[in-house]
Amino acid sequence: MNLWDKNRGITIITLHGPLTFTRPYWYCRKCKYGETPDDTLYGINNLEHRMTRLVKLEAVYFAQNQMSFSRAAEVIKRVYKINISRETIREIAEATGTSVFETDKRESEQLLADIQNIEADGKTAGTVYIMPDGATVNTRVEDENGSTLRENKTVIAFSSKGLIKRKDGGHIIVHKEIAPLIGTSEEFKKHALRTAVAAGYGKYNETVVIGDGASWIRGMSNELFPDAVQILDLYHLKENVYKFSKHILKDNAEIVKWAETIINKIENHYAVDEALALIPVIDNLPVNVPNLRTYIENNRSKTNYPFYRAQGYFVGSGAIESIQKTIVHQRLKRAGMRWTVHGAQALLSLRAKDESGRWRDVENAVA
Repeated sequence: MNLWDKNRGITIITLHGPLTFTRPYWYCRKCKYGETPDDTLYGINNLEHRMTRLVKLEAVYFAQNQMSFSRAAEVIKRVYKINISRETIREIAEATGTSVFETDKRESEQLLADIQNIEADGKTAGTVYIMPDGATVNTRVEDENGSTLRENKTVIAFSSKGLIKRKDGGHIIVHKEIAPLIGTSEEFKKHALRTAVAAGYGKYNETVVIGDGASWIRGMSNELFPDAVQILDLYHLKENVYKFSKHILKDNAEIVKWAETIINKIENHYAVDEALALIPVIDNLPVNVPNLRTYIENNRSKTNYPFYRAQGYFVGSGAIESIQKTIVHQRLKRAGMRWTVHGAQALLSLRAKDESGRWRDVENAVA
């Protein structure tokens, strides 16, 4: 081999700024092969984007933390005085988020395959709460109906041991597990199970699933958590009662009076039959008005709020509603945003890890 250029330079982006140095470059004129052997010594051979691992980690963090990739580039420039394009930040974040998601997917599939080995009668006193919900994400792909919206299903799971009670009677969740998925309920159930187990399902002696009454939540819960107490989120019940009341009545005072009568019978007395007797049968309801009778009948067994409160259970799904706003709305549902399904899933996975306090999983995914 013949020395072709002993002063070939390279610039590496570090958290302390660009670092430029030279190293020997060897080139064989006969076989037309060249190499810089010192790159292996320095650990920069095949260095993607010519960035150190720590720089890529910061790019990934701000990509999911800031409101846009452009904003992430601005923050990195202000904090570290280095320039990284928004497109490079997007590429790094999507690659890392996809790696994180694929790892979670493999673990979820393995756990579901071994579901019979999960002890569902834990002896430790405490309650594991599982709260699934759905929220749409605007994508760049139309479905068979011409819609670009895709439902992202998210679940949050936490135990009663991971709560701090505030002076006002509310609670702060200090340890939680979160998993989002843009996909079907069949795909999602694997991730829901992994999230629940990570939060303590199988270790504690009580399990509570709180949902909005959607059939996919009911079916998933029956299959994965047959031992669980299923609760219809009280606030969704109230919302649907008021929507129906506004449809059948016009006077505001009458709307409130009728709705509160229905709610009182169910919430405070578990008198479901009495409530149903007051609800008229109406055909051809508008799309935005729920069929209240069917809704209550389908969820009858999940509305015993006096019993749930006596047991000390939560009856609202405020935790998942808050997480949907944090994970989905604040980052993926800003004005004008449209995503590839692949890109949206990658970013959602990163945000879930951050909110779950599992950023170590992201660090492990960055080479």
